[in-house]
Parts: sequence; C-alpha cells; structure tokens
Amino acid sequence: MTSWALTADTLDALAETARAALGDALLETTVHAGELTLAVRREAILGVLATLRDHDAFQCRSLMTLCGADYPERAERFDVVYHLLSYAKNLRLRVKLTTDADTPVPSAVSVFPAAGWYERETWDLYGVIFDGHPDLRRILTDYGFTGHPLRKDFPLTGFVEVRYSEEHKRVVYEPVKLTQDFRSFDFMSPWEGAQYVLPGDEKAQGGKPA
Repeated sequence: MTSWALTADTLDALAETARAALGDALLETTVHAGELTLAVRREAILGVLATLRDHDAFQCRSLMTLCGADYPERAERFDVVYHLLSYAKNLRLRVKLTTDADTPVPSAVSVFPAAGWYERETWDLYGVIFDGHPDLRRILTDYGFTGHPLRKDFPLTGFVEVRYSEEHKRVVYEPVKLTQDFRSFDFMSPWEGAQYVLPGDEKAQGGKPA
C-alpha cells in the first residue's frame, strides 16, 4: 500500500499520535491528497524533526526535500516546507513552519545532513535565513546577484555580468553589453516584400532555377 493510499482513519490516527508526541510544538494538522501535514512552531523545528525521525510510529529517516513558498500578503510571508519519508512505515509526512525575511529558522543539518543543499537553495531563491547552517551561500544565482529571484524583487535589467577572462585568468565583473554590431534588422518577412529571391521560391512562380 502506497503512502498516498492511506485511509482517512489511518491518517487521523497518525495526527493524534503526532499531537501526543509533539505537544505544544504542533500548531495544526491537515490532510491533503492522502498525506498528513503538520504545521509547527518555528523555534521547535529541530525537536519536531528529531521526534518524527526517531518515534516508532513514524520512523521518517529520510528528508526528501525542503523548499519555500512565498505569500507576500502575510506578516510572516514565507513557508518553509519539509517533506519526510518513512521506508519502514511506507509513509510521507509534510512539516511546515512560517517566518519572515528577518527571522532565522534553525538549520536542520544536525538532524538531516541532506538539508544543507536544500537550505542553501531556499535562502538563495527566497532569502530565508537558516541559523546554524555551516555554509549558507548562494547555490543557483551568481555571488554578486542582487535580491532573491522568487521574491520577484531583483533588478529587471542587469547592471553587471560575470565571465571568465583569459586576459586576467580569473572571473571578472563588467557592465552588461548588448552588442548589435553584427545584426541587421529590416523587419521584413523573407517570404513577402523582400527584394531578393530565396532558393526554391522560383518554383512558386513557375520559373526554373538560375
């Protein structure tokens, strides 16, 4: 039986077990698409993850992914979502918390080492800060990138570009250059209005190739 085929009674029982195991750290439980979601307190996330990893009823030993979601209209605009998998119980769990652009989230690296790359990605794209991360730096964008792409607050036109310079034997930053020297735009369709004949066009006129 796959995890998404769990019955409603089974999911309700798991939710009750989670309430008993997590106590005040658990804010809300919801069921969607046959999976249980646990909304937890931000400051309690490490204890929550450790409990779900070690508790006999869950045994979620794998962090499958960690991601962010942005709701700009909220005071705590970001969700940080953890997807856990239990091979022993054939179970998937979703854990989520909320934060804002300034309040750090405890890094889960000490509980799930795989969280390191995912937290870097979430910080890079959303700007969520992970306190205690051993190497929190950009992973997808350039080191000189301004802003965070999935906040949609980055510059719409670039200021600098990065490239490797053979002359300097290193990566250099320089103003963006859009070279047009070797382009010719006549804004004419090659199939009508042009003063030249493309190879094959003469057949349409009943002529012969030159």
